[in-house]
Amino acid sequence: MSANFFAGSVSYAVHLAEAHRAQGHTVTMVSDRATLPTGARCVQAPISNRRHGQRLRNIRLLRQLVRQEQIDVVHAHSRAASWVAYFALKGTGVPLVSTVHGRQHLHASTSLFDVYGDKVIAICANLKTHLVEEVKMAAPKIVLLPNGIDFGAELATNQAKTPNAEPAPPRISFIGRFNGGKGERAAQLLQQVFPALLSEFPALRLALIGGELEHLPEAGKAALQALQAQFGSRIEVVGFTEDIPGWLHKSSLVIGAGRVAIEALGAGVPVLALGEAAYAGLVTPETYEAAAASNFGDISARLQPTSEVDYAALLTEARAALAAPRPVPAALQQQVRTDYSLSYIAAQVLSVYRSARMQKARPGFLPILMYHKIPTEPLQTKHRIFVTAENFEKHLRYFQSRGFTPITFKDYLAFANGDQPLRDFPARPIILTFDDGYTDNYTNLLPLMQRYGYRGVIYLLGDAAVRYNFWDADSDPTEPRCEIMSEDEKRAFVTAGWEIGAHTLTHVNLTTLPPAQAAHEIRASKNALERTLGTEVVSFAYPYGSVNEPLKKLVQQAGFTFGVATDTGGMHLEDDHFQIFRVNIFPEETPGTLFKKTAPWYRKYYRFKRGK
Repeated sequence: MSANFFAGSVSYAVHLAEAHRAQGHTVTMVSDRATLPTGARCVQAPISNRRHGQRLRNIRLLRQLVRQEQIDVVHAHSRAASWVAYFALKGTGVPLVSTVHGRQHLHASTSLFDVYGDKVIAICANLKTHLVEEVKMAAPKIVLLPNGIDFGAELATNQAKTPNAEPAPPRISFIGRFNGGKGERAAQLLQQVFPALLSEFPALRLALIGGELEHLPEAGKAALQALQAQFGSRIEVVGFTEDIPGWLHKSSLVIGAGRVAIEALGAGVPVLALGEAAYAGLVTPETYEAAAASNFGDISARLQPTSEVDYAALLTEARAALAAPRPVPAALQQQVRTDYSLSYIAAQVLSVYRSARMQKARPGFLPILMYHKIPTEPLQTKHRIFVTAENFEKHLRYFQSRGFTPITFKDYLAFANGDQPLRDFPARPIILTFDDGYTDNYTNLLPLMQRYGYRGVIYLLGDAAVRYNFWDADSDPTEPRCEIMSEDEKRAFVTAGWEIGAHTLTHVNLTTLPPAQAAHEIRASKNALERTLGTEVVSFAYPYGSVNEPLKKLVQQAGFTFGVATDTGGMHLEDDHFQIFRVNIFPEETPGTLFKKTAPWYRKYYRFKRGK
């Protein structure tokens, strides 16, 4: 990373390194600084130096380091770092992940050279929009993940507060850098906002916290000197400090963006979100989502000719917040702590590392097929979601002749996690999935699969009281009633080494349910199957293939690693773990259609035919 000064991105990288080290991973940090507040190994290199000669030296250093330390993934935290890593990793097979912390300069090389690597982490929604629409980056490679915060420090500080202590004087704190765009904001605050507030609130103190104070614009320096002359010790010029939690604890109102706003809200301190891009206002439960999308004022979604701030409106909001102080609502504070939890974000970043590693090592197509019923005789049904046992055996012979090796999502995860060496990953993998858990799966499917030495993934309902396909048979008398397996029959699949997946409790269309009810159907199905069948459930199948972004988030929050759809999703499994493209299989499949549906080009062909 480029680390000439201790910016928010550097703080995040250090905290991320510590979180991963605590889990047993080995971390090496390469930056401009010789030392960083971390137990990870630090290697000094002038990454921010863009001279060609120095860049070549940086590339050689990183390439040598990757080989010597047997590094599995490189994570870049600036465009300069991405440039160096991109060329250093050429031909090594090591993936590159870049976290983009801010808008990128829109010049020719930005679009011509995609130096950001195999996966890109965007820290807020506006930044993802910018990368897709303006930088022209492929959307599937972008993961939206905010910078994680360790809220433990300020929590301990808040708990250490002495009961019945004298009330502290009101204090408004501006926290941020004093150079660049933030310096311009600070200068305007010193001229247009702080004089009025300090005059109207006689006990009010003003704390100026952050580095690069010497680079404050001249007009700001002059305004600061005037305030110091008029208000004396009420003006607290703190400068750079590592005790941000302590100062948050002493603040009545914070003005800041990005990490500052997040830490303050997590500590229960009201925030006026003001960043380089915009003024997002007082953060409330109603404005939180919009403020978070801009990283609390720091990042615009699209290039703006100007980023004017209505300082009169800011003054009005600050005046109201100081006149009638109100803590951040408990629900909002908890939401911030959940959304930006370092432990959660660190786990998600590791998932991105695994994904980049798998996509780099195995970039080819992995066909995932969806079956349902395997009856002895054809069924009279309009849904056509069956393949007779006789025809299914033909499918198995076809897969065998083509050299396919059936695996499960659990098998895939073992390779991704490093539990199995990537050299053992099958040359031609295929995942065979079966939905609903019909009795004919036990009587016909399981024996056939065992005869060929195959295993698959079977998606079961969590409610054991569901014993037939009521969602079809009860709504349409022309549809045949098909029985669901008993628990003993389901356990036979576990014994045979199959993967058990969840398919909700009751086969309901999740898109028709209120969020709380959908969440219950998802989470309870996982819990019930794990409890009754004694096996870990890592994948989820959306009934009817009905999926949207909120549902994908609910599946992730329920603890699943994968969510499988029907004929929708990315070109590669790693494009989206929670909308994985499955190909529907019908009664009349032939070797020709099976060839097509397992071919590397099929997903693109499918989308092209449907104009998607």
